[in-house]
Amino acid sequence: MSTLINSLLNKPITHTPIWLMRQAGRYLPEYRQIRNKAGSFMSLCTNPELACEVTLQPLRRFNLDAAILFSDILVIPDAMGLGLHFVENEGPKFTNPIQTVYDIDNLQTADILSKLDYVFKAIHNVKAELKVGTPLIGFSGSPFTLACYMLEGGSSKNYLTIKKLLLNNPEACHKLLNKITDVVILYLNAQIEAGVDAVMLFDSWGGVLTENAYLEFSLPYLQKILNSLKKEHQNKTIPSIVFTKGGGLWLEHIAKANTNALGLDWTIDIAKAKLVSKDMVLQGNLDPVILAVGDKAAIKKEATRILTSYLDANDGNISGHVFNLGHGVLPITNPDHVAYLVDTVHEISNRM
Repeated sequence: MSTLINSLLNKPITHTPIWLMRQAGRYLPEYRQIRNKAGSFMSLCTNPELACEVTLQPLRRFNLDAAILFSDILVIPDAMGLGLHFVENEGPKFTNPIQTVYDIDNLQTADILSKLDYVFKAIHNVKAELKVGTPLIGFSGSPFTLACYMLEGGSSKNYLTIKKLLLNNPEACHKLLNKITDVVILYLNAQIEAGVDAVMLFDSWGGVLTENAYLEFSLPYLQKILNSLKKEHQNKTIPSIVFTKGGGLWLEHIAKANTNALGLDWTIDIAKAKLVSKDMVLQGNLDPVILAVGDKAAIKKEATRILTSYLDANDGNISGHVFNLGHGVLPITNPDHVAYLVDTVHEISNRM
């Protein structure tokens, strides 16, 4: 079993495993070359051969402990009929964003898996190419995060549309979240059947809610998904990770959600997070800005602090920690800094 999977299952490890959110992306020149070849971001996502190539690129450069499938959380709304496209320097947009309760009622949920077949083909391709023992992580956006995009029509600064819905028409909001949840369950279980070794739920915008709203409109749907995931496949345990950006104050609640690991952003000290649940595996949590603009001394200092904080909080044991960033790799990041971070985490944790 791989070091990453052992750590996610809180088993003994010889070094702290590391992978990075958005480890395949614009900071890599080879990615930019493939992106130009594809012609558009969606063309890259929906081409299983190119998606496989991009997934594998970081592992050729760096001694990472896992691959994460190259895709996008918004392929689900696209498959539900919203018409996803990306605008240069603006990000994701939907041709048919949800504007009325009628639109929620008419979301397309039939044949979802066939519409997303390109994702499962990419998984098969990656698994055929991955070095034996290197796990592949699959993922989905959380229902609340996907609903944010579907209602706002793209990125948002203040999330007025979804907050207006959940405040003024909570029944309609729950109807939308339930529909998305059912699709996410199908989607992640299909990823598991296609061969991923672990799954992650990105609750990227859960942190924009109040605590009460989070406990009503985000966490219960994460819980429903986690309770419905296949925990075993082909005699392998499939661990799960939940990451709520900005959710550091609610870790005690999230820790009860039947997940193997909690992803942390950079705003909470990992030692304090460990106090929430001594048995909970933690993933995180270097500030990606440090990796992007800090020199090697700064990167080593902060990586050492995180590793030492976890070690002290876990009674001198490195098990149960997956090193990662507190969010995705920034496009301006120097690939040499990524290589240095990966090697530094391995070296320091191995000595620990």
